[in-house]
Amino acid sequence: MKYRLLGKTGYNISEVSLGTWQVGGKWGDEFDAANAEKIINTAIDSGVNFIDTADVYSDGLSEKAVGRVIRTRKERVYVATKCGRKINPHISRGYTPEVLQNYVEDSLKNMQVDCLDLIQLHCPPTEVFYRPEIFEVFDKLKDQGKIANLGVSVEKVEEALKAIEYPNVTTVQIIFNMFRHRPCELFFSEAKKRNIGILARVPLASGLLSGKMSSQITFTPGDHRSFNRNGEAFDKGETFSGVDFETGLKAVNELKKIFPENANLAVKALRWILMFEEVSCVIPGASREDQVNANITASNENEFTEDEMKKVRDVYNKYIKNPVHFLW
Repeated sequence: MKYRLLGKTGYNISEVSLGTWQVGGKWGDEFDAANAEKIINTAIDSGVNFIDTADVYSDGLSEKAVGRVIRTRKERVYVATKCGRKINPHISRGYTPEVLQNYVEDSLKNMQVDCLDLIQLHCPPTEVFYRPEIFEVFDKLKDQGKIANLGVSVEKVEEALKAIEYPNVTTVQIIFNMFRHRPCELFFSEAKKRNIGILARVPLASGLLSGKMSSQITFTPGDHRSFNRNGEAFDKGETFSGVDFETGLKAVNELKKIFPENANLAVKALRWILMFEEVSCVIPGASREDQVNANITASNENEFTEDEMKKVRDVYNKYIKNPVHFLW
């Protein structure tokens, strides 16, 4: 495992880390605490020292599983969690300093820790990024010793650029993958100027970039890939990175042609993200231990050649850019 600096947090973190949206079961399945703990332990055994979770993942059960595991480990494991998505309706007016402070208190209880390494606003409405009082409350929480760092998880590049204007924002979590290129055009360079850590989320476009899907695949009713294709429940960019499923399959078939026949496309997709030095780490999820082990190999995968990078761009430009690029 290789490690990179997470911006001005000063944390030296595993460049392939672990996201826990579906840890302990596939999306929509009942949470399996034992499976979750196996996955998290497997990741740490392999050198992962950064785990991303959220209070809404399985209604706090993900946070609790992460907390249980890290309390049993001797290694220093950095944990990032998120808050805000519980606000219902999820509108700017629902965001208040009092509400957010309560969410931080709940996360501390869930994980049974005294201080959160990194708390992130969880894809709030765009208007929230223009409300300084929301960001100021986290300075108070830091002074109280309840958080060490503030970050944001965003949907849009616009939101990322606005967030890093606040001096207390240390990290930005943003969708960046072979089907979502826009962040590297302007945001990456601006983040680098401010020493902002970048967490690349949804790196496999909800599994599309695993290369293992076909048009015949079915998803359970509780799986967002079944019910959120057009943004029925939340931003459609979270599901398949906003790419039409059939179009995505065509693009995946083209991507496969770039690499040797036996190549694991998921590993290649993670390695592509790591080709960008501005990225601090990529946070693929996992619902099984073998997925963790496969994802981690991306850290030691050969770098892409210039020709391979160009071919990936060509596939993006042909299939993805026109319908997707300017939406997020």
